[in-house]
Amino acid sequence: MSERKTADFTEDLNLAAEVGPSKGDVDVLLHNALETLAEYVPYDLATVMQVLDGELAVRVASGRLANESVENHSIRLVDFPSLRALLRTDRARAFTEDDHRHGDGDVFDSALQLPPGHSCMVVPLRVQERSLGILTFDREQCGAYENSVVELATVFGRLLALAVGYGEQSTHLARLSSQLKEQNRLLGSKIVGTSDACTLMDASKSATMVRVVRQAKQVASTDAPVLLTGETGTGKEVLANAIHGWSERSNQPIVGINCAALPPNLIESELFGHVKGAFSGATKARMGRFQAAHGGTLFLDEIGELPLDLQPKFLRALQEGRFEPVGSDKTVEVDVRLVAATNQDLLSAMAAGTFRDDLYYRIAVFPIHVPPLRNRLEDVVDIAEGFVDSLSRRTGRGPWWLSERSKEWLKAQPWRGNVRELVNTLERATIISPGPELELDLDSDGSKNGLGERIGYRRRSADKERLSPLVEVERRHIQRVLKQTGGKLYGEGGAADILGINPSTLRSRMKKLGLGGARKHRIKST
Repeated sequence: MSERKTADFTEDLNLAAEVGPSKGDVDVLLHNALETLAEYVPYDLATVMQVLDGELAVRVASGRLANESVENHSIRLVDFPSLRALLRTDRARAFTEDDHRHGDGDVFDSALQLPPGHSCMVVPLRVQERSLGILTFDREQCGAYENSVVELATVFGRLLALAVGYGEQSTHLARLSSQLKEQNRLLGSKIVGTSDACTLMDASKSATMVRVVRQAKQVASTDAPVLLTGETGTGKEVLANAIHGWSERSNQPIVGINCAALPPNLIESELFGHVKGAFSGATKARMGRFQAAHGGTLFLDEIGELPLDLQPKFLRALQEGRFEPVGSDKTVEVDVRLVAATNQDLLSAMAAGTFRDDLYYRIAVFPIHVPPLRNRLEDVVDIAEGFVDSLSRRTGRGPWWLSERSKEWLKAQPWRGNVRELVNTLERATIISPGPELELDLDSDGSKNGLGERIGYRRRSADKERLSPLVEVERRHIQRVLKQTGGKLYGEGGAADILGINPSTLRSRMKKLGLGGARKHRIKST
Protein backbone atom coordinates (compact mmCIF):
# COMPACT_ATOMS: atom_id res chain seq x y z
CA MET A 1 0.00 0.00 0.00
CA SER A 2 1.31 3.43 -0.89
CA GLU A 3 2.38 5.99 1.68
CA ARG A 4 0.03 8.44 -0.01
CA LYS A 5 -3.01 6.22 0.61
CA THR A 6 -1.99 5.75 4.24
CA ALA A 7 -1.63 9.52 4.67
CA ASP A 8 -5.04 10.07 3.06
CA PHE A 9 -6.63 7.59 5.43
CA THR A 10 -4.98 9.21 8.45
CA GLU A 11 -6.29 12.59 7.32
CA ASP A 12 -9.79 11.09 6.99
CA LEU A 13 -9.63 9.90 10.60
CA ASN A 14 -8.35 13.24 11.87
CA LEU A 15 -11.21 15.03 10.16
CA ALA A 16 -13.71 12.44 11.41
CA ALA A 17 -12.50 13.00 14.96
CA GLU A 18 -14.05 16.47 14.93
CA VAL A 19 -17.41 15.15 16.08
CA GLY A 20 -20.34 16.99 17.62
CA PRO A 21 -22.14 16.30 20.86
CA SER A 22 -24.19 13.21 20.05
CA LYS A 23 -23.79 9.45 19.89
CA GLY A 24 -25.03 9.58 16.30
CA ASP A 25 -22.02 11.65 15.23
CA VAL A 26 -19.62 9.02 16.58
CA ASP A 27 -21.57 6.33 14.69
CA VAL A 28 -21.15 8.34 11.48
CA LEU A 29 -17.41 8.47 12.18
CA LEU A 30 -17.32 4.67 12.54
CA HIS A 31 -19.35 4.06 9.37
CA ASN A 32 -17.05 6.33 7.38
CA ALA A 33 -13.99 4.60 8.82
CA LEU A 34 -15.25 1.14 7.81
CA GLU A 35 -16.04 2.31 4.29
CA THR A 36 -12.59 3.87 4.00
CA LEU A 37 -10.92 0.71 5.32
CA ALA A 38 -12.49 -1.32 2.51
CA GLU A 39 -9.90 0.21 0.17
CA TYR A 40 -7.07 -1.25 2.25
CA VAL A 41 -8.49 -4.30 4.05
CA PRO A 42 -10.74 -6.43 1.82
CA TYR A 43 -13.88 -7.69 3.58
CA ASP A 44 -17.44 -8.90 3.04
CA LEU A 45 -18.39 -7.89 6.57
CA ALA A 46 -16.75 -5.34 8.86
CA THR A 47 -18.14 -4.33 12.24
CA VAL A 48 -17.33 -2.24 15.26
CA MET A 49 -18.33 -4.09 18.43
CA GLN A 50 -18.60 -2.14 21.67
CA VAL A 51 -17.75 -3.44 25.14
CA LEU A 52 -20.82 -3.12 27.35
CA ASP A 53 -21.60 -4.92 30.63
CA GLY A 54 -19.49 -8.00 29.93
CA GLU A 55 -20.62 -8.28 26.33
CA LEU A 56 -19.45 -7.28 22.88
CA ALA A 57 -22.36 -5.82 20.88
CA VAL A 58 -22.33 -4.67 17.27
CA ARG A 59 -22.51 -0.90 17.09
CA VAL A 60 -22.09 -0.41 13.32
CA ALA A 61 -21.72 -2.85 10.43
CA SER A 62 -20.62 -2.49 6.81
CA GLY A 63 -20.24 -4.74 3.78
CA ARG A 64 -22.49 -6.93 1.63
CA LEU A 65 -23.04 -9.44 4.45
CA ALA A 66 -24.26 -6.77 6.88
CA ASN A 67 -27.91 -7.40 7.75
CA GLU A 68 -30.35 -6.96 10.61
CA SER A 69 -29.20 -10.16 12.30
CA VAL A 70 -25.61 -8.91 12.31
CA GLU A 71 -26.55 -5.43 13.49
CA ASN A 72 -28.40 -6.90 16.50
CA HIS A 73 -25.67 -9.45 17.27
CA SER A 74 -23.83 -9.66 20.59
CA ILE A 75 -21.65 -12.20 22.39
CA ARG A 76 -20.71 -12.83 26.00
CA LEU A 77 -17.02 -12.23 26.67
CA VAL A 78 -16.97 -15.07 29.16
CA ASP A 79 -17.45 -17.46 26.20
CA PHE A 80 -14.48 -16.02 24.26
CA PRO A 81 -11.28 -16.12 26.36
CA SER A 82 -9.07 -15.37 23.34
CA LEU A 83 -11.01 -12.13 22.72
CA ARG A 84 -10.71 -11.16 26.38
CA ALA A 85 -6.94 -11.57 26.07
CA LEU A 86 -6.90 -9.60 22.80
CA LEU A 87 -8.79 -6.70 24.42
CA ARG A 88 -5.84 -6.21 26.77
CA THR A 89 -3.53 -5.54 23.81
CA ASP A 90 -3.43 -3.03 20.96
CA ARG A 91 -2.41 -5.39 18.14
CA ALA A 92 -4.64 -6.96 15.49
CA ARG A 93 -4.84 -10.73 15.07
CA ALA A 94 -5.77 -12.86 12.06
CA PHE A 95 -7.69 -15.99 13.11
CA THR A 96 -7.40 -19.30 11.26
CA GLU A 97 -9.72 -22.29 11.06
CA ASP A 98 -7.52 -24.09 13.59
CA ASP A 99 -7.98 -21.18 16.00
CA HIS A 100 -11.77 -21.46 15.68
CA ARG A 101 -11.78 -25.25 15.88
CA HIS A 102 -9.58 -25.45 18.98
CA GLY A 103 -10.48 -22.15 20.57
CA ASP A 104 -13.55 -19.93 20.97
CA GLY A 105 -15.32 -20.37 17.67
CA ASP A 106 -16.19 -17.55 15.27
CA VAL A 107 -17.74 -14.33 16.57
CA PHE A 108 -20.61 -14.53 14.06
CA ASP A 109 -21.31 -18.27 14.18
CA SER A 110 -24.93 -17.71 15.23
CA ALA A 111 -25.56 -14.82 12.84
CA LEU A 112 -23.91 -15.92 9.55
CA GLN A 113 -23.09 -19.12 7.69
CA LEU A 114 -19.45 -18.50 6.76
CA PRO A 115 -17.40 -21.30 5.13
CA PRO A 116 -14.73 -23.13 7.17
CA GLY A 117 -11.31 -21.53 6.76
CA HIS A 118 -12.69 -18.12 5.78
CA SER A 119 -10.58 -15.00 6.33
CA CYS A 120 -11.15 -13.48 9.78
CA MET A 121 -9.35 -10.68 11.64
CA VAL A 122 -10.00 -8.87 14.94
CA VAL A 123 -8.49 -5.48 15.84
CA PRO A 124 -8.69 -4.24 19.45
CA LEU A 125 -9.79 -0.63 19.98
CA ARG A 126 -7.95 0.61 23.02
CA VAL A 127 -7.12 4.11 24.26
CA GLN A 128 -5.44 5.22 27.50
CA GLU A 129 -5.51 1.70 28.97
CA ARG A 130 -9.26 1.51 28.34
CA SER A 131 -10.83 -1.02 26.00
CA LEU A 132 -13.53 0.46 23.77
CA GLY A 133 -14.25 -2.72 21.80
CA ILE A 134 -13.04 -4.40 18.60
CA LEU A 135 -13.02 -4.10 14.83
CA THR A 136 -13.89 -7.35 13.01
CA PHE A 137 -13.22 -8.25 9.37
CA ASP A 138 -14.62 -11.36 7.66
CA ARG A 139 -14.41 -12.64 4.08
CA GLU A 140 -16.15 -15.62 2.52
CA GLN A 141 -12.88 -16.30 0.68
CA CYS A 142 -10.70 -18.86 2.44
CA GLY A 143 -7.19 -18.11 3.66
CA ALA A 144 -5.76 -16.01 6.44
CA TYR A 145 -5.18 -12.26 6.11
CA GLU A 146 -1.59 -11.44 5.17
CA ASN A 147 0.77 -10.14 7.85
CA SER A 148 1.17 -6.80 6.06
CA VAL A 149 -2.60 -6.27 6.17
CA VAL A 150 -2.72 -7.26 9.85
CA GLU A 151 0.05 -4.74 10.65
CA LEU A 152 -1.78 -2.02 8.72
CA ALA A 153 -5.05 -2.84 10.49
CA THR A 154 -3.22 -2.54 13.82
CA VAL A 155 -2.14 1.01 12.98
CA PHE A 156 -5.61 1.94 11.74
CA GLY A 157 -7.17 0.46 14.89
CA ARG A 158 -5.01 2.67 17.08
CA LEU A 159 -5.94 5.75 15.05
CA LEU A 160 -9.62 4.91 15.10
CA ALA A 161 -9.55 4.25 18.86
CA LEU A 162 -8.05 7.71 19.39
CA ALA A 163 -10.70 9.30 17.18
CA VAL A 164 -13.54 7.47 18.95
CA GLY A 165 -12.09 8.29 22.37
CA TYR A 166 -11.83 11.95 21.42
CA GLY A 167 -15.36 11.90 20.04
CA GLU A 168 -16.82 10.37 23.18
CA GLN A 169 -14.88 12.80 25.38
CA SER A 170 -16.07 15.75 23.27
CA THR A 171 -19.62 14.44 23.47
CA HIS A 172 -19.43 14.18 27.25
CA LEU A 173 -17.86 17.61 27.76
CA ALA A 174 -20.23 19.35 25.35
CA ARG A 175 -23.19 17.75 27.04
CA LEU A 176 -22.02 18.78 30.51
CA SER A 177 -21.44 22.35 29.30
CA SER A 178 -24.89 22.62 27.70
CA GLN A 179 -26.51 21.00 30.71
CA LEU A 180 -24.85 23.49 33.08
CA LYS A 181 -25.93 26.46 30.94
CA GLU A 182 -29.53 25.25 30.85
CA GLN A 183 -29.58 24.59 34.59
CA ASN A 184 -28.30 28.11 35.27
CA ARG A 185 -31.01 29.51 33.00
CA LEU A 186 -33.67 27.68 34.97
CA LEU A 187 -32.42 28.56 38.47
CA GLY A 188 -34.50 31.72 38.60
CA SER A 189 -37.74 29.79 38.28
CA LYS A 190 -37.20 27.67 41.40
CA ILE A 191 -39.47 28.45 44.31
CA VAL A 192 -37.33 26.81 46.98
CA GLY A 193 -34.16 24.73 47.04
CA THR A 194 -34.09 21.03 47.86
CA SER A 195 -32.47 21.59 51.27
CA ASP A 196 -35.14 24.10 52.32
CA ALA A 197 -37.86 21.84 50.91
CA CYS A 198 -36.67 18.86 52.97
CA THR A 199 -36.59 21.04 56.10
CA LEU A 200 -40.09 22.40 55.47
CA MET A 201 -41.53 18.93 54.90
CA ASP A 202 -39.83 17.45 57.96
CA ALA A 203 -41.30 20.26 60.09
CA SER A 204 -44.88 19.15 59.30
CA LYS A 205 -46.99 18.50 62.40
CA SER A 206 -50.44 17.63 61.04
CA ALA A 207 -51.26 13.94 60.83
CA THR A 208 -52.11 14.18 57.11
CA MET A 209 -48.80 15.77 56.19
CA VAL A 210 -46.79 13.42 58.41
CA ARG A 211 -48.32 10.59 56.39
CA VAL A 212 -47.50 12.37 53.10
CA VAL A 213 -43.88 12.89 54.17
CA ARG A 214 -43.56 9.24 55.16
CA GLN A 215 -44.84 8.13 51.73
CA ALA A 216 -42.55 10.60 49.97
CA LYS A 217 -39.47 9.33 51.81
CA GLN A 218 -40.40 5.73 51.00
CA VAL A 219 -40.56 6.37 47.26
CA ALA A 220 -37.63 8.82 47.20
CA SER A 221 -35.10 6.00 47.54
CA THR A 222 -36.34 4.44 44.28
CA ASP A 223 -36.49 5.64 40.68
CA ALA A 224 -40.24 5.06 40.44
CA PRO A 225 -42.28 7.87 38.84
CA VAL A 226 -44.33 9.87 41.36
CA LEU A 227 -47.64 11.64 40.69
CA LEU A 228 -48.52 14.45 43.13
CA THR A 229 -52.18 15.44 43.18
CA GLY A 230 -54.00 18.20 45.01
CA GLU A 231 -55.46 21.67 44.69
CA THR A 232 -53.51 24.52 43.14
CA GLY A 233 -50.99 26.04 45.53
CA THR A 234 -50.80 23.20 48.04
CA GLY A 235 -47.00 22.97 47.78
CA LYS A 236 -46.62 20.14 45.28
CA GLU A 237 -43.46 21.70 43.84
CA VAL A 238 -41.94 21.97 47.32
CA LEU A 239 -42.73 18.29 47.94
CA ALA A 240 -41.18 17.39 44.56
CA ASN A 241 -37.98 19.18 45.61
CA ALA A 242 -38.02 17.32 48.91
CA ILE A 243 -38.42 13.95 47.16
CA HIS A 244 -35.40 14.82 45.03
CA GLY A 245 -33.48 15.93 48.11
CA TRP A 246 -34.15 12.63 49.87
CA SER A 247 -33.18 10.56 46.81
CA GLU A 248 -29.83 9.20 45.67
CA ARG A 249 -30.01 11.75 42.83
CA SER A 250 -29.83 14.68 45.24
CA ASN A 251 -26.35 15.70 44.05
CA GLN A 252 -27.74 16.02 40.50
CA PRO A 253 -30.16 18.71 39.24
CA ILE A 254 -33.92 18.85 39.60
CA VAL A 255 -35.38 20.69 36.62
CA GLY A 256 -39.01 21.76 36.38
CA ILE A 257 -41.47 22.87 33.73
CA ASN A 258 -45.07 24.06 34.11
CA CYS A 259 -47.11 22.74 31.20
CA ALA A 260 -49.87 25.27 31.84
CA ALA A 261 -47.53 28.25 31.70
CA LEU A 262 -46.34 27.72 28.12
CA PRO A 263 -48.15 27.88 24.76
CA PRO A 264 -48.69 24.36 23.36
CA ASN A 265 -46.35 25.03 20.42
CA LEU A 266 -43.44 25.78 22.77
CA ILE A 267 -43.75 22.88 25.20
CA GLU A 268 -42.08 20.36 22.87
CA SER A 269 -39.04 22.60 22.41
CA GLU A 270 -38.83 23.29 26.16
CA LEU A 271 -38.99 19.59 26.98
CA PHE A 272 -36.80 18.13 24.25
CA GLY A 273 -34.74 21.08 23.00
CA HIS A 274 -34.23 22.13 19.39
CA VAL A 275 -31.57 22.62 16.77
CA LYS A 276 -30.72 25.89 15.08
CA GLY A 277 -33.31 26.78 12.45
CA ALA A 278 -35.85 24.22 13.70
CA PHE A 279 -38.54 26.92 13.67
CA SER A 280 -38.90 30.67 13.32
CA GLY A 281 -36.89 32.31 16.08
CA ALA A 282 -34.62 29.30 16.71
CA THR A 283 -31.42 31.26 16.07
CA LYS A 284 -29.28 28.76 17.96
CA ALA A 285 -29.52 25.22 19.28
CA ARG A 286 -30.70 24.72 22.86
CA MET A 287 -31.12 21.64 24.99
CA GLY A 288 -34.45 20.98 26.66
CA ARG A 289 -35.46 20.20 30.23
CA PHE A 290 -35.02 16.44 29.73
CA GLN A 291 -31.33 16.87 28.92
CA ALA A 292 -30.84 19.51 31.61
CA ALA A 293 -32.21 17.01 34.15
CA HIS A 294 -29.92 14.17 32.97
CA GLY A 295 -28.85 12.14 35.99
CA GLY A 296 -31.37 13.93 38.20
CA THR A 297 -35.10 14.59 38.44
CA LEU A 298 -37.55 16.13 35.97
CA PHE A 299 -40.51 17.85 37.65
CA LEU A 300 -43.49 18.26 35.33
CA ASP A 301 -46.09 20.55 36.89
CA GLU A 302 -49.67 20.60 35.60
CA ILE A 303 -49.03 17.50 33.50
CA GLY A 304 -52.72 17.36 32.67
CA GLU A 305 -52.09 20.33 30.35
CA LEU A 306 -49.58 18.39 28.25
CA PRO A 307 -50.89 18.54 24.64
CA LEU A 308 -52.40 15.27 23.48
CA ASP A 309 -50.30 15.13 20.30
CA LEU A 310 -47.10 15.46 22.36
CA GLN A 311 -47.97 12.73 24.86
CA PRO A 312 -46.67 9.78 22.73
CA LYS A 313 -43.23 11.39 22.39
CA PHE A 314 -43.18 12.15 26.10
CA LEU A 315 -44.17 8.56 26.91
CA ARG A 316 -41.38 7.18 24.72
CA ALA A 317 -38.85 9.46 26.41
CA LEU A 318 -39.96 8.14 29.80
CA GLN A 319 -39.98 4.48 28.81
CA GLU A 320 -36.83 4.34 26.68
CA GLY A 321 -34.89 7.40 27.86
CA ARG A 322 -34.53 8.46 24.21
CA PHE A 323 -35.94 11.21 22.00
CA GLU A 324 -35.11 13.55 19.12
CA PRO A 325 -34.83 17.32 19.67
CA VAL A 326 -37.15 19.45 17.54
CA GLY A 327 -35.79 19.67 14.00
CA SER A 328 -33.20 16.92 14.53
CA ASP A 329 -33.00 13.29 13.41
CA LYS A 330 -30.33 12.46 15.98
CA THR A 331 -31.44 10.50 19.03
CA VAL A 332 -30.51 11.79 22.47
CA GLU A 333 -30.29 9.44 25.43
CA VAL A 334 -31.07 10.60 28.98
CA ASP A 335 -31.45 9.18 32.46
CA VAL A 336 -34.10 11.06 34.46
CA ARG A 337 -36.49 10.34 37.29
CA LEU A 338 -39.98 11.82 36.82
CA VAL A 339 -42.06 13.58 39.43
CA ALA A 340 -45.30 14.95 37.97
CA ALA A 341 -48.04 17.07 39.54
CA THR A 342 -51.61 17.97 38.67
CA ASN A 343 -54.68 19.61 40.14
CA GLN A 344 -56.88 17.89 37.56
CA ASP A 345 -58.79 14.62 37.70
CA LEU A 346 -56.71 12.67 35.20
CA LEU A 347 -59.13 9.73 35.26
CA SER A 348 -61.85 12.05 33.96
CA ALA A 349 -59.38 13.43 31.40
CA MET A 350 -58.70 9.87 30.23
CA ALA A 351 -62.44 9.24 29.87
CA ALA A 352 -62.76 12.47 27.89
CA GLY A 353 -59.90 11.44 25.59
CA THR A 354 -57.61 14.34 26.50
CA PHE A 355 -55.08 12.25 28.40
CA ARG A 356 -53.64 8.94 27.23
CA ASP A 357 -54.32 5.86 29.34
CA ASP A 358 -50.82 4.43 28.79
CA LEU A 359 -49.18 7.69 29.88
CA TYR A 360 -51.33 7.89 33.00
CA TYR A 361 -50.41 4.39 34.14
CA ARG A 362 -46.76 5.16 33.43
CA ILE A 363 -46.63 8.29 35.61
CA ALA A 364 -49.01 7.14 38.35
CA VAL A 365 -46.80 4.36 39.70
CA PHE A 366 -46.77 6.04 43.13
CA PRO A 367 -49.50 8.67 43.60
CA ILE A 368 -49.38 11.01 46.61
CA HIS A 369 -52.24 13.37 47.44
CA VAL A 370 -51.17 16.69 48.99
CA PRO A 371 -53.97 17.99 51.27
CA PRO A 372 -55.10 21.64 51.18
CA LEU A 373 -53.67 24.02 53.76
CA ARG A 374 -57.04 24.50 55.47
CA ASN A 375 -56.92 20.81 56.47
CA ARG A 376 -53.50 21.15 58.11
CA LEU A 377 -53.57 24.49 59.89
CA GLU A 378 -51.14 23.11 62.50
CA ASP A 379 -48.43 23.58 59.87
CA VAL A 380 -49.23 27.19 58.89
CA VAL A 381 -46.90 28.94 61.32
CA ASP A 382 -43.98 26.57 60.59
CA ILE A 383 -44.44 27.05 56.85
CA ALA A 384 -44.60 30.83 57.30
CA GLU A 385 -41.48 31.00 59.48
CA GLY A 386 -39.62 28.66 57.15
CA PHE A 387 -40.50 30.80 54.14
CA VAL A 388 -39.45 34.15 55.62
CA ASP A 389 -36.19 32.58 56.81
CA SER A 390 -35.55 31.15 53.34
CA LEU A 391 -36.47 34.45 51.68
CA SER A 392 -34.03 36.31 53.91
CA ARG A 393 -31.17 33.95 53.06
CA ARG A 394 -31.91 34.03 49.32
CA THR A 395 -32.32 37.79 48.97
CA GLY A 396 -30.02 39.13 51.69
CA ARG A 397 -32.89 41.17 53.14
CA GLY A 398 -34.41 40.81 56.60
CA PRO A 399 -34.26 38.91 58.84
CA TRP A 400 -37.92 38.96 59.86
CA TRP A 401 -40.04 37.28 62.46
CA LEU A 402 -43.75 37.00 63.16
CA SER A 403 -45.51 38.56 66.11
CA GLU A 404 -47.76 36.36 68.25
CA ARG A 405 -50.76 38.29 66.95
CA SER A 406 -49.73 37.49 63.37
CA LYS A 407 -49.32 33.81 64.17
CA GLU A 408 -52.85 33.64 65.54
CA TRP A 409 -54.13 35.54 62.51
CA LEU A 410 -52.41 33.07 60.17
CA LYS A 411 -54.00 30.09 61.89
CA ALA A 412 -57.46 31.71 61.69
CA GLN A 413 -57.53 32.13 57.89
CA PRO A 414 -59.19 29.66 55.47
CA TRP A 415 -56.32 29.91 52.93
CA ARG A 416 -58.38 29.08 49.89
CA GLY A 417 -55.27 29.77 47.81
CA ASN A 418 -53.31 27.31 49.95
CA VAL A 419 -49.53 27.63 50.46
CA ARG A 420 -49.21 29.86 47.41
CA GLU A 421 -51.57 32.39 48.95
CA LEU A 422 -49.71 32.18 52.26
CA VAL A 423 -46.35 32.76 50.57
CA ASN A 424 -47.66 35.72 48.57
CA THR A 425 -49.12 37.24 51.74
CA LEU A 426 -45.81 36.92 53.57
CA GLU A 427 -43.77 38.29 50.68
CA ARG A 428 -45.99 41.37 50.50
CA ALA A 429 -45.60 41.79 54.25
CA THR A 430 -41.80 41.74 54.02
CA ILE A 431 -41.96 44.50 51.38
CA ILE A 432 -44.14 46.90 53.34
CA SER A 433 -42.94 46.20 56.88
CA PRO A 434 -40.87 49.07 58.38
CA GLY A 435 -38.99 46.71 60.67
CA PRO A 436 -38.09 43.08 61.27
CA GLU A 437 -41.30 42.13 63.10
CA LEU A 438 -44.07 41.24 60.66
CA GLU A 439 -47.63 41.93 61.76
CA LEU A 440 -50.50 40.90 59.52
CA ASP A 441 -53.95 42.51 59.85
CA LEU A 442 -57.26 42.26 58.10
CA ASP A 443 -59.45 45.19 57.17
CA SER A 444 -61.60 46.45 59.98
CA ASP A 445 -64.64 44.76 58.41
CA GLY A 446 -62.75 41.46 57.99
CA SER A 447 -61.36 39.84 54.89
CA LYS A 448 -64.04 38.84 52.46
CA ASN A 449 -62.17 35.93 50.97
CA GLY A 450 -59.24 35.22 53.23
CA LEU A 451 -56.78 36.75 50.77
CA GLY A 452 -55.75 39.54 53.10
CA GLU A 453 -56.50 42.14 50.43
CA ARG A 454 -55.13 44.81 52.72
CA ILE A 455 -52.07 43.91 54.73
CA GLY A 456 -51.04 46.76 56.95
CA TYR A 457 -48.05 47.22 59.15
CA ARG A 458 -48.39 48.39 62.70
CA ARG A 459 -46.20 51.33 63.70
CA ARG A 460 -46.15 51.54 67.49
CA SER A 461 -46.12 55.05 68.93
CA ALA A 462 -47.39 56.86 72.01
CA ASP A 463 -50.06 58.52 69.92
CA LYS A 464 -51.83 55.84 67.84
CA GLU A 465 -51.53 52.85 65.54
CA ARG A 466 -51.69 53.74 61.90
CA LEU A 467 -52.96 51.29 59.28
CA SER A 468 -52.56 51.95 55.56
CA PRO A 469 -54.08 50.15 52.59
CA LEU A 470 -51.68 47.80 50.81
CA VAL A 471 -51.87 49.64 47.50
CA GLU A 472 -50.91 52.98 49.02
CA VAL A 473 -48.16 51.57 51.23
CA GLU A 474 -46.71 49.50 48.41
CA ARG A 475 -46.78 52.47 46.02
CA ARG A 476 -44.99 54.75 48.50
CA HIS A 477 -42.43 52.11 49.39
CA ILE A 478 -41.53 51.40 45.75
CA GLN A 479 -41.34 55.15 45.09
CA ARG A 480 -38.86 55.55 47.95
CA VAL A 481 -36.70 52.71 46.64
CA LEU A 482 -36.78 54.09 43.10
CA LYS A 483 -35.80 57.52 44.39
CA GLN A 484 -32.90 55.99 46.30
CA THR A 485 -31.65 54.11 43.20
CA GLY A 486 -32.17 57.06 40.85
CA GLY A 487 -34.76 55.08 38.91
CA LYS A 488 -32.47 52.09 38.31
CA LEU A 489 -34.52 48.87 38.13
CA TYR A 490 -32.00 46.24 37.06
CA GLY A 491 -28.70 44.85 38.23
CA GLU A 492 -26.85 45.07 41.51
CA GLY A 493 -28.13 47.90 43.68
CA GLY A 494 -31.20 48.33 41.48
CA ALA A 495 -34.74 48.58 42.84
CA ALA A 496 -35.54 44.94 42.04
CA ASP A 497 -32.36 43.84 43.82
CA ILE A 498 -33.21 45.88 46.94
CA LEU A 499 -36.82 44.68 47.01
CA GLY A 500 -35.75 41.07 46.45
CA ILE A 501 -38.05 40.44 43.50
CA ASN A 502 -37.59 39.76 39.80
CA PRO A 503 -37.30 42.90 37.63
CA SER A 504 -40.22 41.72 35.48
CA THR A 505 -42.36 41.35 38.61
CA LEU A 506 -41.39 44.85 39.75
CA ARG A 507 -42.22 46.37 36.36
CA SER A 508 -45.61 44.63 36.42
CA ARG A 509 -46.35 45.99 39.90
CA MET A 510 -45.25 49.47 38.89
CA LYS A 511 -47.60 49.36 35.93
CA LYS A 512 -50.53 48.32 38.14
CA LEU A 513 -49.68 51.05 40.64
CA GLY A 514 -49.46 53.71 37.93
CA LEU A 515 -45.74 54.25 38.40
CA GLY A 516 -44.73 54.47 34.77
CA GLY A 517 -45.24 50.89 33.65
CA ALA A 518 -42.15 49.41 32.04
CA ARG A 519 -39.91 52.49 32.13
CA LYS A 520 -36.38 51.58 33.08
CA HIS A 521 -35.01 54.94 34.15
CA ARG A 522 -35.96 57.73 36.49
CA ILE A 523 -39.45 57.81 37.94
CA LYS A 524 -40.53 60.89 39.82
CA SER A 525 -41.95 60.43 43.28
CA THR A 526 -45.39 61.76 44.01
